[in-house]
Amino acid sequence: MNLQQDVTPLAVVGAAGHEQAAAALALRLALPLQLSDSPQAPLLLSLDEQGLSLRSTVADVPGAAATGDVRVDFVTGALAHRRQFGGGAGQMVARAVGIRGAIRPSILDATAGLGRDAFVMASLGCEVTLLERQPVIAALLQDGLLRARAAGGEVAEIAARMQLIQCDAIAALRNWDGPVPQVIHLDPMFPHREKSAQVKKEMRLFRPLAGNDDDAPELLAAALQLASHRVVVKRPRKAPAIAGQAPSAEMKGQSSRYDIYGKKRLE
Repeated sequence: MNLQQDVTPLAVVGAAGHEQAAAALALRLALPLQLSDSPQAPLLLSLDEQGLSLRSTVADVPGAAATGDVRVDFVTGALAHRRQFGGGAGQMVARAVGIRGAIRPSILDATAGLGRDAFVMASLGCEVTLLERQPVIAALLQDGLLRARAAGGEVAEIAARMQLIQCDAIAALRNWDGPVPQVIHLDPMFPHREKSAQVKKEMRLFRPLAGNDDDAPELLAAALQLASHRVVVKRPRKAPAIAGQAPSAEMKGQSSRYDIYGKKRLE
């Protein structure tokens, strides 16, 4: 995506009836508010009756349609299907973090993103603390969590086990003053090989905001210092391990794998 140089790369816009909330969000994120008479920003953080979404107003390829909306939805769609039919504790992320039998470790997801893996772990009964350093991505995730809690029922119970903190993960891990997490989950933003159109759409939108996690070795080192039992790192299947301490085990799927850094057996 080539962001236009003559306009602000990212702005906030509110649909009819949501202008005041959009203005408050723009102020909180220190972003401009998109006005009808101003040049349209290449990326828009849009607030409407369905919640908060991020979309591109320009095509990645000349002549193609602009990228569609990205929204965090824990109530319907793919995550609802995964919650009901995704394989439960047999899923790779569940096995990687040590969920088995009655064991439900406390988990710190230090690269929360849109919260999909955290939602799976919370749906299986784990208390999950989510860290996200990019403010726009954190705002999308917080909006999804609030709508999930408002939905009631099982989804609200799952969302209640997910607590989001918008912060720099490396600094937070180095200065952690809360209960020590048993497991830390990392999914740094490296080039992804997944063929899903949904994943590609999100990567196209997020890279101008977040870039690559070039400080992943420092993040891993901080996680290894803090976690009491293990650190797990999600990687593309054929990608090298993060520089630093070698993993003690790995778990491979079709397109991704988990590098596992064991410290103590979960019991």
